[in-house]
Amino acid sequence: MPYFYILFNHCHIRHMKILILCTGNSCRSQMAHGFLQSFDKRLTVCSAGTEASGKLNMKAVEVMKEIGIDISHHTSDPVEKYLEQEWDYVITVCGGANENCPVFTGKVRNRLHMGYDDPSFVTGTEEYVQSEYIRVREEIREGFYRLYEEKIKPFPDQP
Repeated sequence: MPYFYILFNHCHIRHMKILILCTGNSCRSQMAHGFLQSFDKRLTVCSAGTEASGKLNMKAVEVMKEIGIDISHHTSDPVEKYLEQEWDYVITVCGGANENCPVFTGKVRNRLHMGYDDPSFVTGTEEYVQSEYIRVREEIREGFYRLYEEKIKPFPDQP
């Protein structure tokens, strides 16, 4: 097969763009972002908050690191940073973002809401708080893996 033909074919590969929204963009959306990126490096995944905190939740970073996913380099970004872009999926992961989801001026192919409890507000013993972060992490992993397998992985424009 000629070299130019291979290059020509690669010009038509389009990678799926996914934006994950939450209120603070410090915990649940960051975990979901980390999971989706770990499932498929070809995906363009971003996360943002309707009221971005500007920092990551360190417990979220810790529980993700426990399973080999490093999200410590992520940033907590305001949703305004992404409003003008086109997205294949915009996914809200908390009630606040779902109720106040911003109007996107760009093309959004699919809007989804996948609600998860916010472990940031859990109180109790250190063990209990840790167990709640792990529970939410596992719920996010299962939900986003199912989404990836059923909707994202079979995306027709991906090789």
